Parts: sequence; C-alpha cells; structure tokens
Amino acid sequence: MRALIQRVSQASVTVDGQTVGAIGRGFVVLLGVTHDDSAAEATWLAGKVAGLRVFEDAAGKMNASLADVDGSLLVISQFTLYGNARKGRRPSFIDAARPEEAEPLVETFVTALRDRGFTVATGVFGAHMLVNIHNDGPVTLMLER
Repeated sequence: MRALIQRVSQASVTVDGQTVGAIGRGFVVLLGVTHDDSAAEATWLAGKVAGLRVFEDAAGKMNASLADVDGSLLVISQFTLYGNARKGRRPSFIDAARPEEAEPLVETFVTALRDRGFTVATGVFGAHMLVNIHNDGPVTLMLER
C-alpha cells in the first residue's frame, strides 16, 4: 500500500461537475493498493498518516500533527501509484490491485482515520476525478507499507 501525502491549505475533488469532497487545512492522501495488501496494512498506514508531524508549531518547526492543527483529510484512490514505466513509454499497472480488491481496503483506510476522530472526505472510487490541491509548503511525502 502506498500513500502520497500532500500537506494542503485546501483541496477538493469533483466528479461530473459536482464537488463530492472538500477540506480546508490538512492532507490530501493519494492511496494506491497492491495485490498482497490487507486490512492490517490499511489500518497501520492510517495510523502512520494520522500521526505525521509535518505542520508548523508555534516555533515554526515541523512538529505538529494533523490532530494538533484540527486538520482534515481528502482521500483519493489512485491505482497509478503502482504504475511501472521502467520499460517503454506506456506504464504497466499490473502491480495495482484489481478494483474489487482495492476498494474495500481504501474503505478500511478511510474508516480507520474516521475512527481516530478525523473528518475524511473522499473521491468516488473508479471515477474520473478532477482534484484541486493547494499544496502548502510544498510538503509531499510518500509512505509505503
């Protein structure tokens, strides 16, 4: 499981011209699932994301967590995080889990964050989405489990 995390001042996702999710300060999490991922990985990764200290504290240091700043999350399923473009010019996505495997694990990840008390907005699994990200910093991290 891979999560590309971007610290944002605001973000939103639109499907078919309708905004389906929006947040203020927090994280956009682009989440990729591979074949051998399980609910245990999804829950672990949610805990890791929830505890990241990448917001500035009173001294201007990256020392505050999402909870410390009352932040929210926008989670977007992104199978292309498992794209492999080492050969040729067209990426292979064979390492990405099939939708019927990935969707429940994305939901497990989202539920684990909500169970920790966070507000979590999402896109629509499998839909063509327009994601508006106001990367703050910019701060972008890749986590993998």
